[in-house]
Amino acid sequence: MIPLRDVIPTRTVPVVTSGIIGLNVVVFLYEQTLGPRALDLFVRQYGVVPVDFAWVNVVTSMFLHGGWAHVGGNMLYLWIFGDNVEDRLGHVRYLIFYLLCGTAAALAQAYIRTDSTVPMIGASGAISGVLGAYLVLFPHSRVLTLIPIVFFLQIVEVPAVVLLGLWFLMQLVSGVGSLGARADVGGVAFWAHVAGFLAGLFLVNVFKQPERQTVEWWDGVRR
Repeated sequence: MIPLRDVIPTRTVPVVTSGIIGLNVVVFLYEQTLGPRALDLFVRQYGVVPVDFAWVNVVTSMFLHGGWAHVGGNMLYLWIFGDNVEDRLGHVRYLIFYLLCGTAAALAQAYIRTDSTVPMIGASGAISGVLGAYLVLFPHSRVLTLIPIVFFLQIVEVPAVVLLGLWFLMQLVSGVGSLGARADVGGVAFWAHVAGFLAGLFLVNVFKQPERQTVEWWDGVRR
């Protein structure tokens, strides 16, 4: 299933979400200018390598990606769900929330793979936190989704709780299945997704602002 857009309008301009997307794209385009050896050194310098853990790399790794599908998929999810979460949290709170979720994701994956020499990169851990927050804030939302059915493509509105619930379940099952894999073999950081999502579920209640109340005036009297 490929989400296309949600049905919840925003009341503010998602400047932080747009800025994060822009920075990710710029860094990825820079990566494309590097040769194979230079790119490998760049990723190892700024990605999270569990066996040689560095706190500063937790942040820098969130803005690196391993391919067009990697960056494209991440930025699509961030654009669809991030603007609404930013709208409810506020710009500054949202930025802090995003970085904390990404940090929780990186720490979880590094803990699972403490002896791994493979760099971990990508914004998906932080974005997983955004998905968790969206589920809490907008449980009744619907998402216009592209669903391939045999040889046909169908666009339907899927309840956000179903779409995000299935997504989380897939990450959890895949994470459990990956536990037997060798630590020095690269792949998808499923436990980063799981941890980021759970961090978003809990942290959103700390960072969210009170909902704006609708005020009606009848005959000059506030009701």
